[in-house]
Amino acid sequence: MSSTVRLYVDQDLGEGQTVPLSRDQAHYLFGVMRLGAGDRILLFNGRDGEWSADVAEAGKRGGVLAVQAQTRPLQMPPDLWLLFAPIKKARTDFIVEKAAEMGAARICPVQTDFTNSERVRQDRLQAHAVEAAEQCGGTYVPEVTDLARLDRVLDGWPAGRRLMFCDEAAVGAGLPLEGPAGPWAILIGPEGGFSEAERTRLRGLEYAHRVSLGPRILRADTAAVAALTLWQTQLGDWK
Repeated sequence: MSSTVRLYVDQDLGEGQTVPLSRDQAHYLFGVMRLGAGDRILLFNGRDGEWSADVAEAGKRGGVLAVQAQTRPLQMPPDLWLLFAPIKKARTDFIVEKAAEMGAARICPVQTDFTNSERVRQDRLQAHAVEAAEQCGGTYVPEVTDLARLDRVLDGWPAGRRLMFCDEAAVGAGLPLEGPAGPWAILIGPEGGFSEAERTRLRGLEYAHRVSLGPRILRADTAAVAALTLWQTQLGDWK
C-alpha cells in the first residue's frame, strides 16, 4: 500500500539500506498513522533527497524500514536567514513553522532591547522545523539556532550577506531588492518594535536595506510571513 506519510530521519539514505526506527518514530508510524508491515512511506534526511521505503518490521517500541528508490533529489532553499525576536510560545512556533515552509535556510531567534521572551527551547523549535518540512514536502530542514543577542549577531555579521531590515517606522520605504539574490537575511523586530539605538545602528549599516511592510503595524508573526513573501517573490525561488 502506498502512503503519503513523510518521515525525517538522521541516517544516510540509499537503495537497499535499512533504517531502524526509534520508539517515538514507531509510535507515530504504527500507533498514530496505523501503518504496518509492507506499507510504503517517504523518507528524507536533508542531505540525500527523498526516498521511498517499505515497512519491513513494525512493533510498538521500534521497527525497520527498507529503503527502495529515490523519488526526488535534494532541493535546497535560497540562501536566506530569518532573524526574529521570540514572542509568545504558540506564535513563536508559528514563525518557525512558516519560515520552514516558505523556504528559509536558517532560522535565528534574536534578543533585542524590547524582546519579552528571554529564553527559547532550541530543540523544541528545531522539532517544529522538522515537522513543517515533513508536512510541506520539503527535502531540506532549516537549522534553528540558539537565542543570541542582536548586537552580537551584528558584530559578527558575515561579509557579503545583505540584510532586509523591516522597520515599522519606515512607512513609504521601498523594497530595494534588485539583482541576483545571493546571501540575504530578513530581520523582524519584537512586539514593542526596535529601540532607537537599534534602529540607528541598523540604518547605518552598509549591508542593511530598510523596508516597510505597509501602512499598518503588523504583529510579529504576520510580519515574518509578509517579509518572507516579499523576498521570495522578488529574489527567491517563487519567481
